[in-house]
Amino acid sequence: QVYVVFSEELKCWCRALVESVRCQADGYQLGCFLVDYAKYCSVASENIRVLAGAFAKIPQRAKKCRLYCTKPLTLHIDYCENTAKIGPAKRWDAAAIQHFRKLLE
Repeated sequence: QVYVVFSEELKCWCRALVESVRCQADGYQLGCFLVDYAKYCSVASENIRVLAGAFAKIPQRAKKCRLYCTKPLTLHIDYCENTAKIGPAKRWDAAAIQHFRKLLE
């Protein structure tokens, strides 16, 4: 379900999908995906509202997606043997993400 949350970063109300809820000392913190900005943000529970009828019918501008069967790789350097090999990684590194964003532009 899509809700409306106030984004401190954007300084406006945005449509969002709630992905996680964390309990903190001063209340609840919601992990949200902003469907019109393709951004993730954290929002306090008092900054969430139910989406009004007509606005719920507007299509989302951003969709979460993945690159099918594409796994992150990294360069493994062995200084002792003076070799370098490309191998699997747990996460995408910053240079790969930046290169992919340039390709999309």
